[in-house]
Amino acid sequence: MFARKVSVRLKPDSLGTFTNLIEREILPWLRRQKGFLDLITLSLPDGSEVATISFWDQEDHAQAYNASGYPQVLEVLEEILDGIPYVKNFEVVSSTLHAVAIANPMTSMGYQSQELNM
Repeated sequence: MFARKVSVRLKPDSLGTFTNLIEREILPWLRRQKGFLDLITLSLPDGSEVATISFWDQEDHAQAYNASGYPQVLEVLEEILDGIPYVKNFEVVSSTLHAVAIANPMTSMGYQSQELNM
């Protein structure tokens, strides 16, 4: 599984608009993208900055979205963004998301999964 984290500052009092655009326009469109699994949206308490983490079944699908879909998302959000979004890509090595199954690297090497007591 692969993840993209996008962070950006918002113009003052834009969090509500951002949330509406994510829920009504961007998320329904993302759900139609090949390989898209889930989206988490985070905000600073004052609403001045947001981060989204999108999950993809494989890196190729995330890269295809980055090349073709991401520029369209930026167009939808451009009026409320205060700066250029910062994008980082990650390989998911562990997750507790119940709706998303990922291969455990330890089981693929022949190890049994075990709970850790900390």
